[in-house]
This record gives sequence, C-alpha cells and structure tokens, in this order.
Amino acid sequence: MNLKIKMNNVLFLDIETVPQKENWSEVPEITKELFSKKTAYQRKEEITPEDFYERAGIWAEFGKIICISVAYFTNVTQERNLRVTSFSGDNEKQILIHFKQLLDTHFNKSYHILCAHNGKEFDFPYIARRMIVHQIELPAKLNLFGKKPWEVPHLDTMELWKFGDFKHYSSLQLLTSILGIPSPKDDIDGSEVARTYYKDKNLERIVSYCEKDTIAVAQLLIRFNNENLIEEKEIIKV
Repeated sequence: MNLKIKMNNVLFLDIETVPQKENWSEVPEITKELFSKKTAYQRKEEITPEDFYERAGIWAEFGKIICISVAYFTNVTQERNLRVTSFSGDNEKQILIHFKQLLDTHFNKSYHILCAHNGKEFDFPYIARRMIVHQIELPAKLNLFGKKPWEVPHLDTMELWKFGDFKHYSSLQLLTSILGIPSPKDDIDGSEVARTYYKDKNLERIVSYCEKDTIAVAQLLIRFNNENLIEEKEIIKV
C-alpha cells in the first residue's frame, strides 16, 4: 500500500468491554427499558432483552471497558521493538485516565496516529463516550469536533482493507489467517470475554487476549505496507 507513515508515530490499540452489570436482575428498570428499545431492531421476536443482555458490552451506553491494550514501536531502523502494555481492572475511570495520560504525554503531536481494527466504528468512539460518562476531558486525539475527515488522526485496518467497498466487513481473525499472521484467537474470542470476566474472574486471560489483538493490528499494518512481520523476540511487554 505504501502508506507513507512512520511506524513509530502510530499507537496501536484494542479494547475489551463487558456489560455494566453481571446479571439482568441488577440492571435498573429505566435502563432495562432503554436497552429494550435500543436493541429492538437487532433482536428476533422470541429473544427477550434479558436474553440479549449478554451482548450489552458492545454499546458504550450499557457496557464498560475493562482493558485497553496499546503497542508502539520504539525503533524502526535497526533493532525494531514493539512495546506492549495494558491498562485493565474493575475501575473503568482509572483505566481511561491512565490511557488519557499516555496520549497527552507521549502521543500528543500532530503526526501521531491511533490505529485499531474497526476502530473508527468501535474502539475510538467507545473510549470517547465512556470518558464523557466519567467526566474526563477528551484528549486531542479523540476530540474530533470541527475536524475535517483528513485531519482525523485515526487509522483503521478494516477500513484500509475495504479499498472503498463500504459494504465489506472482514474480521481481524480472517485477515490474519489469509495474510499469514499468527492468530490472536488461539484462546478465547470476543463472545467469551464477559463470561471470563464475571464468571471465571480471569482478567489476566482477557488482558492476554487483548494484547494479542493489539499485536495483530500492528502486524496487519506492517503486512499492508509489504514489510517483514514482527518476530516474537521483537515484542517487549511492559
């Protein structure tokens, strides 16, 4: 593709989300009503809002972030390293504050870019909406008000793969498979995150899954640019 961007100016990221409450019985009545209205167009008649609530994590109004994983290159000329770190836990506000601090202090220049798979429709707006819920001032990289399309500092690997075909959707797993990239889905997948969090209480497993997705996004961008994939020895977790 010859993207003409410096890889060390890109912050790769992925988020994991879950419903705000573990059980439907814990959801306030007004929220139940609003969730029922919000999901009516997606549910079949025989599926109740309660049955559908396990998917509530995909909406920022009814879900919450439990992990944000990021990756960035520290050297792209000689000894290339991809550093990976995560902000995770039960306190969503603290996760968002730590992520904001990273953006404000290390990825705040005009040439810095955020990159995710389906990030423009999911990760970026989800993070921004949850920051507003928690009264956190949006970092410049997420505040898109007044910006022209070419001024938005976001890169979406799914959008790049579309090549203008707006009806085309390709999952991260599909693209890694056909492009010879190690699969990030070798353990759990997105549909199992809520159960792993609430039932198994295994946040560490979710963080590992999120980091694998983040690395896979970096691998995709490298592959799109027809460069050599990252080797295991080049990945540093911090």
